[in-house]
Amino acid sequence: MPGSYRAVQVSSPGKLELVERVLSDPPPGKVRIRVEACGVCHSDALTVEHRVPNLQYPRVPGHEAIGKIDALGEGVVDWSIGQRVAVGYLSGPCFRCIPCRRGDFVSCLNQGISGVTSDGGYAEVMTADQHALSAVPNELTATEAAPLICAGLTTFNALRNSPARAGDLVAVQGIGGLGHLGIQFARAMGFRVVAMARGSDKAVFAKQFGAHYYIDTLQEDPVLALQALGGATVILATAASGRAMSPLIGGLLPRGRMVAVGVGGDSIDVSGAQLVLASRSVQGALTGSAIDGEDALSFSVLGNVRPMIETVPLMQARAAYVRMMQGEARFRMVLVMGQ
Repeated sequence: MPGSYRAVQVSSPGKLELVERVLSDPPPGKVRIRVEACGVCHSDALTVEHRVPNLQYPRVPGHEAIGKIDALGEGVVDWSIGQRVAVGYLSGPCFRCIPCRRGDFVSCLNQGISGVTSDGGYAEVMTADQHALSAVPNELTATEAAPLICAGLTTFNALRNSPARAGDLVAVQGIGGLGHLGIQFARAMGFRVVAMARGSDKAVFAKQFGAHYYIDTLQEDPVLALQALGGATVILATAASGRAMSPLIGGLLPRGRMVAVGVGGDSIDVSGAQLVLASRSVQGALTGSAIDGEDALSFSVLGNVRPMIETVPLMQARAAYVRMMQGEARFRMVLVMGQ
């Protein structure tokens, strides 16, 4: 008889349930992974709350999965049984569309999303495309690596691909699941780091994560505060609120750039004068490729970047999801298998 494994699936919008599934061999080009840990991300709402069209239920959410390969599908090369791997948001490029042919695998027109278009990591076992895998350094535990392959990769790539250079002033808006990692990456990359958030209570966290300065946006005008520090080359906007991002643009230097990685339901408002008269820009940044994921994990080891996490067993996935969505997590929730 085939073996089985536990998974938490969404059977209908808003309904997360623990189920037993039959173990199956991976199809060609894919691997089967024994999941050890999986982060709980705000983007999991795409599946849990049916925020994308044509979503098929039941679906297992989760795109911050860390585990070990225990079976290889036909044609899999460069990966071996027992190897530690991570699976992030993107589930593998097609290699055929125009962006792929130009080497822009993140923008693949036919790429799926782990835990949305295919079953993800809220499970003891998951199947993933060989081209979606990132190798995990031994120095990272599974629970540490899980948030780094999504929230970490997103902030890491946004900063390393920005115009900021060592010694430049970089501001990180928001100290949450994305922001607390963005602060650490910015410090490790050699930037002068400003953390910005609402309330004096976040100042302790800002210092803990490596910020040189803290701006309480409830007590002072962030634009004036940034300009008093010389102006920001880059503002990494992590809060899921366009309304919170909009007033910050004036804190940029001429030719400065706001890079938005937080996604809210409202728009970012910017005037033509703010952009044109100082040659500023606003840009979005979406995660990264599988090799970018390896870079993020390796740099986390080099720079001693680690997420602040709360761990819960798989069977408490719904409670972890609710805690995350309510903004109560400090700062990432991680599901641990085998408990």
